[in-house]
Amino acid sequence: MQFSKSVVKYRIPILILSLLLLIPSFIGIANTRVNYDMLNYLPKNSETVIGQDALKDDFGKGAFSFIVVKNMSVHDVAELRNKIEKVDHVATALWFTSLADEKIPMEILPDEIYEAFNTEDATLMAVFFDSATSEDVTMDAIREIRKICGKQCFVSGMSALVTDLKDLCEKEEPLYVAIAVICALLSMFLLLDGFLVPLVFLASIGIAIAYNLGTNVFLGEISYITKAISAVLQLAVTMDYSIFLWHSYNEKRETATDRYEAMAFAIKDTLTAVIGSSITTIAGFIALCFMSFTLGKDLGIVMAKGVIFGVICCVTVLPSMILILDKPLQVTKHKSLIPNCEGLSKKIVKIFPVFVIIFLVLILPALFGYKKTQSEVYYDLGNCIPKDMECLIANTELKNEFDISSTHMLLVDTDTPSSDIRKMLKEIKEVDGVKYVLGLESVVGSKIPEEMVPESIMNLLKSDRYKLYLINSSNVVASDAVNAELDKINAILKKYDKTGMLIGEAPCTKDMIETTDYDFKVVNIVSIAAIFVIIALVEKSFSLPFILIAVIELAIFINLGLPHYLGKTLPFIAPICISTIQLGATVDYAILMTTRYKKERIENHDKKESVITALKTSIPSILVSGFGLFAATVGVAFYSNIDIISSMCMLMARGAIVSMLLVIFALPALLMLCDKVICKTTLKMNHINW
Repeated sequence: MQFSKSVVKYRIPILILSLLLLIPSFIGIANTRVNYDMLNYLPKNSETVIGQDALKDDFGKGAFSFIVVKNMSVHDVAELRNKIEKVDHVATALWFTSLADEKIPMEILPDEIYEAFNTEDATLMAVFFDSATSEDVTMDAIREIRKICGKQCFVSGMSALVTDLKDLCEKEEPLYVAIAVICALLSMFLLLDGFLVPLVFLASIGIAIAYNLGTNVFLGEISYITKAISAVLQLAVTMDYSIFLWHSYNEKRETATDRYEAMAFAIKDTLTAVIGSSITTIAGFIALCFMSFTLGKDLGIVMAKGVIFGVICCVTVLPSMILILDKPLQVTKHKSLIPNCEGLSKKIVKIFPVFVIIFLVLILPALFGYKKTQSEVYYDLGNCIPKDMECLIANTELKNEFDISSTHMLLVDTDTPSSDIRKMLKEIKEVDGVKYVLGLESVVGSKIPEEMVPESIMNLLKSDRYKLYLINSSNVVASDAVNAELDKINAILKKYDKTGMLIGEAPCTKDMIETTDYDFKVVNIVSIAAIFVIIALVEKSFSLPFILIAVIELAIFINLGLPHYLGKTLPFIAPICISTIQLGATVDYAILMTTRYKKERIENHDKKESVITALKTSIPSILVSGFGLFAATVGVAFYSNIDIISSMCMLMARGAIVSMLLVIFALPALLMLCDKVICKTTLKMNHINW
């Protein structure tokens, strides 16, 4: 209570301080780097990541891109190559003429070299950068190359995709928050009892969001997914706290001596209720930190931090604002549009066996769809952006002109005998999907001794530790075909060089598939276990955690099962994140109703009366919370052209509605059905008559 009184007493200094803290927050936001490369979140002990580091350390090469040049003379292409090599952070621009100098006549180059780089109306240039795929300087280099190349050239590769993704995000992201705010305002105008209240809520939540985003600077960088949805998600999941404080304040005004005393009691009650509620939400986000694919840790830390800032601002900044603006807030109050729910509650409880049957009937199709959706996710990051993006057009040109859909790199120990390497390359060339392999052996042969190979090419293809080989494949990244191809190539590589490494976008993506499949199981187990323990402690019951989690898990199965039945394929990260976010964010609905049911039963009301009372008193809060989460995310889901963001927001919006419906209709039925078990397994309920 002392804390509450202090907040009321120092309301003006608190508000001034909260506004001043926005200055470092905005500085922090401006200085937080955003990472647009999902492959950066692979475990650091992954062989593909180790291989990428070796490529950078030994060859001074990081990112790699193919440029398709159409209908341009040999002379013009040669000039273009020279210009590209002068671009900052371009290490090498490799064209078939690069493989020869005055020492080697062009006509004695192997036919496969010419055919690898040329078709009837196009030629191919391979560009190596001295910086990593998603570094800012690499993206700047991609933009500069596009300016130099003009419309006759098409720049493909992961760095080009990351560049286009960044440009699209920076264009759309400012509107995400605007859309979420507008939709949330509309929801609150309809469901709350005041016209000015929603604006005050959003001001307080906006301050909490700024603090959260500003403190991300201490993390070094965040992913573009985290940046895009964290503000929207924080708004959605912390709105409840503001609503609770407002309702509590208005209730206390009727009995307290003045508004200051009323607010002190409201803060105290809010702290008690909100801390319990926020812990389940935080637990859901913290569960993401157990992913070995560290994007989960990135999102989990930022969102857990966001919930904490939301709670702090709810019991400090918001009370200060309400007290200062009390008069206009009271003048602009109106009657809530949510009707009395007693009649609906009685009807639901009266026919509760029907809802038990519906609950049981939904389990199998929901679980089937959920499993199918998990197996149907896509991992090709190119699928998450519009098809008219420059990088995807370039990839299409690369496929159409050269039948190349993916490029892998082999790092082979330089001590490996040349005879073994030739055998290895011969076997690799016979693997389904492999178009050809380029390396020193492609240039050096019976006609060309190694001493005649240009120094620039030797530096590109050989270091003190490794020889580098490029493998071009017709198989698409993340497809079953390319993954089978990679398994075969790796087996061949290890046969001849146990320390050799297979790297590139497709191998990294294959690692990502295997990593996230494991992560999905881990995150589910951790989130369910953590929230089970929290519910057991909050409700002091052994049986209630099973019932509450069963309701929300069915809601998750339905939500994530619907994409299969609707023919929608999700990006791989969406089901992993949404399963735990939905559990953590919406289990509060069930806890709210169950807590009231327990209170009524402990006071010796019969089970039917207790469930009806719990239902009718909980429905308004559940509706406001559920529609708030829905409103804050559904607009972004429809607007965003980035499928990862659109899918995650749609799943959150739909998950809020599904969870809300199941808590309102299925949970009361299960409480009626399991009342006897609940009473026997819950503290202070053993004395209750059934």
